[in-house]
Amino acid sequence: MSARLAVGDVAPDFTLPTADGGTVSLSALRGRSVVVYFYPAAATPGCTTQACDFRDSLASLAGAGYEVVGVSPDPVAKLATFAADESLTFPLASDVERTTLEAYGAWGEKKLYGKVVTGVIRSTVVVDPEGKVALAQYNVKATGHVAKLRRDLGIDAR
Repeated sequence: MSARLAVGDVAPDFTLPTADGGTVSLSALRGRSVVVYFYPAAATPGCTTQACDFRDSLASLAGAGYEVVGVSPDPVAKLATFAADESLTFPLASDVERTTLEAYGAWGEKKLYGKVVTGVIRSTVVVDPEGKVALAQYNVKATGHVAKLRRDLGIDAR
C-alpha cells in the first residue's frame, strides 16, 4: 500500500492527460488552491454521484478560490464520455499507470463487499497555493463527501 499524505507534506507534482484532450499539471496550478480527488471508475453509480456533487458545487468552490481535478485510472476516452454525459467542466485526469494514485496514497488494499482487493482508495487531497497538503481525506464516501469537504474548508453551502 502506498503511503498516505499528511497536512504539511509537499504534494507530489503530476502531469496527466485529461478528458478534453489536454493535460493538467499540479505545478501549472501553483498559486491556487486545488482539490484533487481520486475515484475508482468513471460512470459507476458512486463515482457519478461524487463527480456530479463536485460539478454542482464548482461555483462555490471556485468562488472560495479552489480548482477541482478528478483523477482515476480510466483511459482518456472513457473519461471524455463520462465528462460529456454528466456535463463535467472541471479536469478529469487519466492515470492508467497509477503513478499519481500511488504517490498520493490513493492506491492500495481496501475492502469491497467484505473482500480485500487492491484498487483506488476514494480520497481527496487539498493542495494549498504553495504546493503543500492542506487537507488529506482517505476512504471517503461518494455520497455526501463534497458537502462535508465544503464544511471542512469553511465554504458556504449556497
